[in-house]
Amino acid sequence: MNIQLIWAQDTNAAIGKDGTLPWHYSEDLKNFKKLTTGHTIIMGRKTWDSLPIKPLPNRKNIVISSTEQTGVDSYNSIDTCMEYLQKNQSLQNIFVIGGMSIYKHFYDYADTLYITFIDKSFDDTDTFFPIDLMQIKNDFKCIEDCDSGDLQFTKWIRK
Repeated sequence: MNIQLIWAQDTNAAIGKDGTLPWHYSEDLKNFKKLTTGHTIIMGRKTWDSLPIKPLPNRKNIVISSTEQTGVDSYNSIDTCMEYLQKNQSLQNIFVIGGMSIYKHFYDYADTLYITFIDKSFDDTDTFFPIDLMQIKNDFKCIEDCDSGDLQFTKWIRK
């Protein structure tokens, strides 16, 4: 099982504003779709609620929430979700897509990180990636780096 975290952040490590993304970059959304399609995605309830289309198509959607969610596999804790993943070895590529507390809990399990760095700062953001970039650099090695205008697509593997 390969657990991968995927997110975009601005220059202040912001990842959200009022429960949504504070930006819209079609190139980043296309990259997200390309990487996650055909795989399992895990998210918290707030991320689930923010999705314009539920479930995200062509992916196995899993929600971690204290309340059962309809129309999707849901687990009431990280531990019960991890038990499910370990019992279902056919789920090879797992993508954690947010939000902040879900990223924080899955960080230590992650083998790979896909980070889109946005070379801008957005106003009034209220959600930030919970792990400092210096810690990420201590734990992971950047193996891919592709600039595209304001976006820098990177892939990191655990050291």
